[in-house]
Amino acid sequence: MPRILLVDDEHLLLMLLADLLEDEGYHIDTAANGDAALARARACQPALIITDFMMPIMTGLDLARSIRADGDLREIPIILVSGAQAAIGRGHPDLFQSVIDKPYQNETLLEEVRRLLA
Repeated sequence: MPRILLVDDEHLLLMLLADLLEDEGYHIDTAANGDAALARARACQPALIITDFMMPIMTGLDLARSIRADGDLREIPIILVSGAQAAIGRGHPDLFQSVIDKPYQNETLLEEVRRLLA
């Protein structure tokens, strides 16, 4: 199964999402901020990145910009999962292949993951 990188500074949400996706058979890597996620993406070359927007050090928007600027990573699809900042993500279809509002239904997220990895 594909490798997915999850990025969120809220540890509990990160672990819940990791459990959900691991139960579906995906291999999961995690990072607590955008800077750590960029380094992790370079190391593990995930098939998909799911990121929050508001995080310390580097936001999800900054992370997406850095991913798109990196020749080895630029083709990785990115899902933004956010509350109040989801509208900002929708304004950047060049960066995010999907934007999902928090709170979300697990099945909604799983459908997007399946669609982007098909």
